[in-house]
Amino acid sequence: MSVIERLKAIRNTLNVSQKVFAKSIFISTSQYACLESGHRKIKDTILDSICKVYNVNKDWFLSGKGKMFDKTPPDVKLEELIDIYKRLNGHFQGYILDQIRSLEKVQKNEQKSKK
Repeated sequence: MSVIERLKAIRNTLNVSQKVFAKSIFISTSQYACLESGHRKIKDTILDSICKVYNVNKDWFLSGKGKMFDKTPPDVKLEELIDIYKRLNGHFQGYILDQIRSLEKVQKNEQKSKK
């Protein structure tokens, strides 16, 4: 597996889009797409950023040896949700919480009916 394939594997394991991944390491989506396609070399600063932000094992990233992550990676979707939630006014924050609680009840009911 090449470094480019390992880059794709990281993003796919985290289950995030190129846009979200790029934003989290402070580069443009088009710049990131060039990295994944092999049209641009992954600079050390970008590699270091990916390893720091996502707890990626640098040795694994470069050589494929060891485990992908040094420790549990952050939950990117949860962090995105929190960022969006913080930008909403109090009324909409309350609405979001009500919707999440309703979804939780629906999920619990579905789980009960499957048993």
